[in-house]
Order: sequence, then structure tokens, then C-alpha cells
Amino acid sequence: MSKVTPEENNEFRHAWMIRPCEIYKDEYNECKYWKSRFHQYFIHGYKIDCSSWEKDFKNCQIWQEKKSEEAYNAIIESEKERRMNRLRGHFGNTIWKKRDKPPENWNSPLPEWMQENYKNSYLEKMKTKEAQETSEMIDKYCVIM
Repeated sequence: MSKVTPEENNEFRHAWMIRPCEIYKDEYNECKYWKSRFHQYFIHGYKIDCSSWEKDFKNCQIWQEKKSEEAYNAIIESEKERRMNRLRGHFGNTIWKKRDKPPENWNSPLPEWMQENYKNSYLEKMKTKEAQETSEMIDKYCVIM
């Protein structure tokens, strides 16, 4: 395994944020697709600007071919902006209190009435059905030791 020098480590330390170039192209094509345009108009009331995906695709190709620092910085800034847009609702949330740790009784047993309801549920029936099928499959196999 080769050692990473401090210069290499700091030069492209956010390279993990860069997606494969094909993904940028796919996102651009998906954004420009007529069904996507219809969906954008239905949800937002206007067509979304897809040029950032196209710019990122071109910058990604330049970065992969030439390791251009300018292209690298453009992609990283775009990814950071995209991430902040995605998390804007989370950071702007003033209703819910964020927890540092789970509640004390997060794994306590369910109340009896809920356990009774669970016995006749679809999930429980599927669980028993899978167990039966597994045991039947095991019985069918012949194992020579």
C-alpha cells in the first residue's frame, strides 16, 4: 500500500464527493426528459434549470482527464450547494427538538394489547409462512457427510 503524503492528502481532500461522470450525465438527461419536465412543472410550477448537471459533467471529464484544480473546485462547490439545498428543510426545522441520544426506553417490549394485535397481523402470518417454507426446503435436501 502506498503512503499518502500531506501534499496529496490536502490537494484533493474532497474528491470523495465527486460522483462518477456518468451519473452527472444521467442526471442531466433525466432532468431534460419530457416526463421530468412535466413533473417539474406540476410540482414546482416551472421547469428546473438543468445546466448545473451539464456543467458538472463537463468539469468531471476535465478533472478526470487533466486533474484540473479549477474543474475540481467547481464540482466540489456544486456538490456542497446541492447538499445544502437538499438539507435546507432539516436545518431550518424549528419545530422538532433534535436528540443527542435515543430515549431511555427505546427498546422496551410492546404493550400486551399491541402484542395481541400483532399475533393476527399480516406480518406475523408471513413470518410463520416463511419459517414453514424454510423448514420444508431443509427437509428436501439430502446431505451426505
